[in-house]
Amino acid sequence: MTAPTLVIDRTLTQADFDLFARLSGDDNPIHVDPGFSARTRFGRTVAHGLLLCTILRGLAGRLLPGAVLLGQDIRFPAPTYAGEPMRFSATLTGQQIAVTVTRLADGVVTCDGTFEMATTC
Repeated sequence: MTAPTLVIDRTLTQADFDLFARLSGDDNPIHVDPGFSARTRFGRTVAHGLLLCTILRGLAGRLLPGAVLLGQDIRFPAPTYAGEPMRFSATLTGQQIAVTVTRLADGVVTCDGTFEMATTC
């Protein structure tokens, strides 16, 4: 039996990064300043980790409607850049949801981990 999985493909934009920065208050220049970011090891702006987690949490909520997030174990092995098509995936495994973000162009995983969920408060 295959575990329930939801997948969406999405290309984040600099406007998405800028809006998330305004909403969250996280205006670190690595996310919002192309001039600054060009001088870093990344060479350009990168997505906020919590922006990726927020999109993944949306998928998790569709897998377990009404469930609450108890905890998460997430890592960011590679950057997610604006303008690159990405695949966001969430797979239900009991009370945990395995999540990944993968760059479609080269298959590099930029975010992965698990969400621990509870279906009752």
